[in-house]
Amino acid sequence: MKYLAIFAAACLITAGALAQNSGYQLGDKVANFSLKGSNNQTVSLNDFANAKTVVLVFTNNQCPYAKLYENRLVTLSSSYANKGVQFVFINPGVSDGEEALQDLTAKNYSFPYLADTGQKISSQFGATKTPEVFVLHNTGDNFVLKYKGAIDDNPQVETGVKNYYLRNVIDEVLANKTVTTLDKRATGCLIKKY
Repeated sequence: MKYLAIFAAACLITAGALAQNSGYQLGDKVANFSLKGSNNQTVSLNDFANAKTVVLVFTNNQCPYAKLYENRLVTLSSSYANKGVQFVFINPGVSDGEEALQDLTAKNYSFPYLADTGQKISSQFGATKTPEVFVLHNTGDNFVLKYKGAIDDNPQVETGVKNYYLRNVIDEVLANKTVTTLDKRATGCLIKKY
């Protein structure tokens, strides 16, 4: 009985570790994907072949943390737009009854807001929370994952931020420097699997 309990505990720990490591890992090449956008047009990662960097933000309209970060992300997008950085919002909760494709249209961002119906792309990336960011560097041949995780260290109070993880990573990637912040755990709402 004692060995059975130890075996069961080991299986649970292994399953937890595998769940945390699912999806793309830092340095992985990211495969092209296509999703329907807020304007009902299909958008692909390859559509941004001219961008130096693509910032994917898994978010939704219901999560309080996503709402707190919305203005910061829109401001970052504007700040980096003419430096070759493309922001893309992806909503993994469109088909779960909480949100519809029409809810995305109401946002009217200057960048694509895509519906991850069926959660295929959020699973591919291993996204677990909203908001959670993934920074992709365009090597010319591929997009390579350089960072995943938190936007900064203070979701509640923007003026209290001490570490601007996303901004620093974007600056390092654009300067072709080694990324010093590799993986910071995102603070946000868990993505409900359906």
